[in-house]
Amino acid sequence: MNNIIVIGGNGQLGQCLQEVVETFKDNYTYVFLSQIELNISDAEQVKTIFYQYRPVFCINCAAYTAVDQAEEDQSNAFEINEHAVARLAQTCAEYKTTLIHISTDFVFDGSHGFPLTETSATHPINIYGSSKLNGELAISKYLNQHFIIRTSWLYSEKANNFCKTMLKLAQIKSELNVIYDQVGTPTYAMDLAKCILHIINSGQSAYGLYHYSNEGVASWYDFAKAIFEFAEVDIDVWPVNSSAFVTKAVRPHYSVLDKSKIKSTFDLSIPYWRDSLNKCINKI
Repeated sequence: MNNIIVIGGNGQLGQCLQEVVETFKDNYTYVFLSQIELNISDAEQVKTIFYQYRPVFCINCAAYTAVDQAEEDQSNAFEINEHAVARLAQTCAEYKTTLIHISTDFVFDGSHGFPLTETSATHPINIYGSSKLNGELAISKYLNQHFIIRTSWLYSEKANNFCKTMLKLAQIKSELNVIYDQVGTPTYAMDLAKCILHIINSGQSAYGLYHYSNEGVASWYDFAKAIFEFAEVDIDVWPVNSSAFVTKAVRPHYSVLDKSKIKSTFDLSIPYWRDSLNKCINKI
């Protein structure tokens, strides 16, 4: 059986994978599992699903992603992003399943002003980042056959994300203040979905940690301005410092990812963030 299970199949990336799979010709059967169908924290449910499908790949899109809420809900954040991931890795090892796991740029503290490689020192500055880093370490401990993909600033026409929030706010506001001193790269989830399928179909066993985001650099302010530009929305957008927004969790000020490793290993061409954003806006 050439089954691939996708955990978190009804989330943003899971929905993008569902759409991309339909146009991607390969010999795998994809099983998309919602949180109800597979709760990653339910160890028995995980074992049952693996026994049923005996997957060759498991794509884990499930995560605790409420960054500010995680500061007060630490036990759930670590349960989902670390402990459940550790058990998943052990189950993958038992069934000889290759795990593709999605991680985050929030494992870095944002104190360095240069693109971050897979070997750059990690130093999370919030609970979400800490829990995701611990999940990465757990996978490395229990499973050799894995691809961990760190990404950043995911958006798409699916689910809730910064892009769709900006467009909604523009319907009720005449001006917006957007942070300009946090810099990274907006990443179109459709592009990440294509990257994942590219890795699967490459036949490569170059397991390990990889960085993936779209090409280029932007602040949240730049991102917002581009959204309204492509959507042809007339609204005043003002750049403000992070201190203008009081949040429970501190965010990295610089988290641009270096993609050299994933591009060279898998002969991958990555789109520029503005080009991908334009495609997304046209779909919306």
